[in-house]
Amino acid sequence: MVAMAEFAPDVPVYIQLAGILRDQMASGQIQPRQPLPSIAHLSQTYGVADQTVKKAIRILRDEGLVHTWPGKGTFVSEQSG
Repeated sequence: MVAMAEFAPDVPVYIQLAGILRDQMASGQIQPRQPLPSIAHLSQTYGVADQTVKKAIRILRDEGLVHTWPGKGTFVSEQSG
């Protein structure tokens, strides 16, 4: 993980964070079926509020890139091709 990312002031931070996580999935840094780090961990790592992390994860979930199972966590979806 990259600690304390520099975020552009003209784009909402949650959108930028979703992009960072999306890039990590695309590059294989986070593999399919692997869990995403916890909300608390991502919040601390990137220096953002928990709500910001939740919004970023919601974007990824809406895109079908991750699935959340209550009590288990959020996992990277299987990607085709």
